[in-house]
Amino acid sequence: MRWGRGFVVILGCAGLLVGCQITKVENVRVKDLDYTVVKAADIPEPVQAAVEEHKAEEFQMTYEYEGFLYLLRGYGGQPTGGYSIKVLDVYLGEGAIYVETELLGPASAEEAKGGTSYPYVVLKMEEQEEPVLFQ
Repeated sequence: MRWGRGFVVILGCAGLLVGCQITKVENVRVKDLDYTVVKAADIPEPVQAAVEEHKAEEFQMTYEYEGFLYLLRGYGGQPTGGYSIKVLDVYLGEGAIYVETELLGPASAEEAKGGTSYPYVVLKMEEQEEPVLFQ
């Protein structure tokens, strides 16, 4: 019996698949980080300009300005007012800063009045070297 070249390729690929496995990497918290939630009136002009430029869509970005790192998280256009953002966690992990936020809907029909809103949050901390990962 004669085996074709295709069979050898398939057999070789099957051998590679047997050796593969999925490994879940757990994020290890190194330390909590100090940060401040910046009020809209206190956001520096260049940072506010970045928010305005991107607010219509969801965004996650960082901005370095005058020795500080600003972490910007926006949830895009929402159908009404009354939305807020809860900061769940900000910490240094192994090799990155992790930021976890949650969009909260209007608590009452009264808060849900009005037109489209663009909820976002700006966090301020000392400059950091590590990349930022939003979760």
